[in-house]
Amino acid sequence: MTTIAVLGAGSWGTTLANVLAGKQHEVRLWAYEPEVVESINRDHRNSVFLPSVDLVTTLRAFGDPVEAVQGCSVVLSVAPSHVVRSVVSRVVEAVPPKTLVVSATKGIEPVSLKLMSAVLRESLRDPRVAVLSGPSFAEEVCQNQPTAVVAAADDPVSATEVQQIFATSRFRVYSNQDVVGVEL
Repeated sequence: MTTIAVLGAGSWGTTLANVLAGKQHEVRLWAYEPEVVESINRDHRNSVFLPSVDLVTTLRAFGDPVEAVQGCSVVLSVAPSHVVRSVVSRVVEAVPPKTLVVSATKGIEPVSLKLMSAVLRESLRDPRVAVLSGPSFAEEVCQNQPTAVVAAADDPVSATEVQQIFATSRFRVYSNQDVVGVEL
């Protein structure tokens, strides 16, 4: 079992957190909205972004991102692209060097026009960065529809590690080293 922090509890972040919790990982989901934290912990539902989806009961939500990432061996960044840098800057001291940090954020940082992998490398202390993307929709993944995505990292070992962490019989993960291609 891996301890994983998910930064961002929108529909995609919640969906990925639920997939990971369903694989028996310990998953800590950080949400900006207090009502989302309360709803997930009390009702096992994200009442704001995925109100019709029952979440795995072991999935825990946090309002403090530092508390969520403390002691995690994997950090999944799924905050909107325009706030990734500010969210990650809040947890930089709690994320040790060489931590596997996976970006599932779609988009480009508006001001710098940088991809999320670059933002993560600049914002954290020597992370092992991977990206996860694909033609996928949160609701379809929640409905257990077959989905294929790609995990990419400069280091093939990290890409394979992401593949193994996320893959299920219905959530197929391919791996490669084309980080920029997967992000774009």
